[in-house]
Amino acid sequence: MAIGGLISNRNFGCFIGSGNGFQNERGILYQRLGINGSELCNRKSNALCRNHQPRKILPLQATLQHELGHRRGFKCFLQPGMDSRIRFRNNIKDYGISKINRSRAYYKSEESDITEGVVDSLPSADGSAEAVLAQGNLPWWQQFPRRWVIVLLCFASFLLCNMDRVNMSIAILPMSQEYNWNSATVGLIQSSFFWGYLLTQILGGIWADKFGGKVVLGFGVVWWSIATIMTPIAARLGLPFLLVVRAFMGIGEGVAMPAMNNMLSKWIPVSERSRSLALVYSGMYLGSVTGLAFSPMLIHKFGWPSVFYSFGSLGSIWFLLWLKYAYSSPKDDPELSEEEKKVILGGSKPREPVTVIPWKLILSKPPVWALIISHFCHNWGTFILLTWMPTYYNQVLKFNLTESGLLCVLPWFTMAVFANIGGWIADTLVSRGLSITAVRKIMQSIGFLGPAFFLTQLSRVKTPAMAVLCMACSQGSDAFSQSGLYSNHQDIGPRYAVR
Repeated sequence: MAIGGLISNRNFGCFIGSGNGFQNERGILYQRLGINGSELCNRKSNALCRNHQPRKILPLQATLQHELGHRRGFKCFLQPGMDSRIRFRNNIKDYGISKINRSRAYYKSEESDITEGVVDSLPSADGSAEAVLAQGNLPWWQQFPRRWVIVLLCFASFLLCNMDRVNMSIAILPMSQEYNWNSATVGLIQSSFFWGYLLTQILGGIWADKFGGKVVLGFGVVWWSIATIMTPIAARLGLPFLLVVRAFMGIGEGVAMPAMNNMLSKWIPVSERSRSLALVYSGMYLGSVTGLAFSPMLIHKFGWPSVFYSFGSLGSIWFLLWLKYAYSSPKDDPELSEEEKKVILGGSKPREPVTVIPWKLILSKPPVWALIISHFCHNWGTFILLTWMPTYYNQVLKFNLTESGLLCVLPWFTMAVFANIGGWIADTLVSRGLSITAVRKIMQSIGFLGPAFFLTQLSRVKTPAMAVLCMACSQGSDAFSQSGLYSNHQDIGPRYAVR
């Protein structure tokens, strides 16, 4: 906002240094531009410019242009028929004036109300950034922290990960009827995913260190999306082909977690670790919600193959966004500001990628084995519920296909909510001085004892509604593990946490 009547036919005296915020701000500006404020204030705006006619009242932008032209030997910027804005830009650039922060200023003359005017942008000396005097709020997406762009993209990848994983839990019901599969065959198909999933857990971390988390996670999403689309074709070809395709899908999803950990270990400071990981992992739970909610509808309307075709095709959209916005580390991002880089690095220098893994030393530490055992126990319960919950609702509670899918949504939705609540609580406790070890133990205790209590109540409930409630409470308390064991990987071995 510029000021109407700032410099008029009358001399109102100098406003620089008169004691209010606006005046001080203008004084600083004039000092940066090399202009004597008192001299400018005493100069009348309708004074004769050498070789020009008298001028009318000038806005602040024109006044600054006029003054700089005389001071720097560029002559008058206000020549008739010339675009003063272009001349002002060029002369300022030639002179090498440094970047000036954006600001808004208000000044009310003695004779008129505030008049608006905008001072145009000033390029910096190196041409890398543009500085303006007037406040122009950047769009929110340009102000959004780059590290949280990475977090949201990882969140979206994990959402797709579980969407493509749980659709088989719903589709297996009509598929088993169509192909006459018994319970043993259904169990074999459900478990074949984990054959490939197990193979790439460690390899994913090694590849992420060698090629970068962006490349590995992008590869994983494309790979499992193609495998998802191929599932109906493989099922028609025969059971062996279906088992291979499901194992291939597991290979793609197996690299997701180590690649994500590789990236977040470089992008996220420790003070934001719990909430960022909780948000990313809540994408898995919301993926289960989305997959379990929409799969029955798609199956009912278009048949069970439509689930795999539609979910698998979403990976291409994500991949385009990933290519455009994601970077493996902060040093690779050309648009990352210096301020955010300091927040991310916290004064430390990026470390070189790991080339040799001290397996013997790692496996000799009790905390590592505690983490392995707790991870095994957590995944035992989580993946069994993820895989068999629709079948439990359908065969034990006697819900139909649509009801079983929709009722499966509640436990996973509860998990998504409580994962973020747990992350916020954990980061708050750490910021208030509680040790990271104590915080991880508290959160993991809730993540184990809560599900243990509520799942034991399933044998006592008498109604389907109470069964669903117990499942929701179990999964909600289980979500606190995201701020417990899942965050603990980067606590005890940040350089090897992606393995």
